[in-house]
Parts: sequence; structure tokens; C-alpha cells
Amino acid sequence: MSANQEKEQPRRRQARGERRIAQLLEAAATVFTTTGYTAASTNAIAREAGVSPGTLYQFFPNKEAIAIELGDRLMHEMRETYGEALAPVDPSTPLEEAVAAAVDRFIAFNCEHPVFFALMHGPDIPGRIAEEHDALHATLLSRIEGLLSSLLPDSAPADLTRTAHMCLGLYKAGLELVLAHEGAERDAYIQELKNALVRYLDPLVGATLGHHKPRP
Repeated sequence: MSANQEKEQPRRRQARGERRIAQLLEAAATVFTTTGYTAASTNAIAREAGVSPGTLYQFFPNKEAIAIELGDRLMHEMRETYGEALAPVDPSTPLEEAVAAAVDRFIAFNCEHPVFFALMHGPDIPGRIAEEHDALHATLLSRIEGLLSSLLPDSAPADLTRTAHMCLGLYKAGLELVLAHEGAERDAYIQELKNALVRYLDPLVGATLGHHKPRP
């Protein structure tokens, strides 16, 4: 065997291992979304992935390790999503348009990865995921406050914090309703969520951003 062939073998094994991990994580996402984290089992995840439990245990010692790896990957992607969604807003942008752009990015992420909501808001998620989610939540609030402070430079910090909490609270309440529906009804709830945020923010920042009234 040549030196090049010897180098290729570990690479191929590593690539196979990465594909198997991705397969197991995808299966776990399906199981966690369907049954919830608490009721899920490694046997169910292995069955969904089409592998033996022994194969699963080659990569993960238990379902908590699977959930943590899945949560880490999703939170990394979520941070990228809100970095794009909460970028500085051009003052000429109508409020309705600015809200819609941010909501659409977040909703698209959660609809593409429904397991994120299932994991982060379940009653018995692993402690490490809860800690990382709390950190993500704090960072998200900070980003919203920063965005609001650029639109409302004369507002007191406590007011900005309160407004940021309200925006995030409204979004999370609306998200639960959005994810509980499909098709046209899901689209209707997305629009209602946007309307609620616009109507809440309009008296605060409507004079700062391009003034564009929501539909009646």
C-alpha cells in the first residue's frame, strides 16, 4: 500500500463517521420532535436511523449526548440566523417591512428545525442545553436592545430592556401557535404575529422608521 493510500484510509473512515453522526442526529431530531425528549429512547433513535443500537453507541453513549450535540449545532446556526435577522435597519425601511424580515428569518429557522423548539422548551431538557439556551436568550435580548437603542436613542435603558423582553415574549408566544399549525393556517398565524409586533412597536419607533401602517 502506498503512503497516499494509507493517508486516504483514515480520511474515508472519518468521512463515514461524520455521515453516520449526521444520520443519527437527523433521526434524533425526528424522534425528539415526535415524542419529546423525555419519552425518546436510544432504541427509537437507532430504529429511525435504520441502524442497530450498537452502532449508535459507537458514536453516542446515551440520548443526552445526542441531544447536546444536536442542540450545539442548532444553537450555532440560530446565532447566525439572528445575526442576519437583527442587523442594523435602514431608517427609511417601513416598520412593517423591518418586522416582517426579522420574523420571516426566525420562523423559517424554526419551521426547518422544529426540534429546536421541542428541545429548548421541553420540561426535562439536559442541563447543559438549558444553560446554553439561557445564554442564547440573553444574547438575543441584548441584540434586540441594541437595535432598539439605535432607533430610540433617548430612551432609558430600563425602557429598552422592557421593550426587548416584550418583543421576544410576543414572538415566542406566536411561534408556539405557528408551529402548531400547517399550510394556510400557519401562514395566517405568521401574519398575525407580525401584526401584533408592528402594532406594539409602531407608537414607539413608527416616527423613526419609514411610517407604514399595518393592515386594518
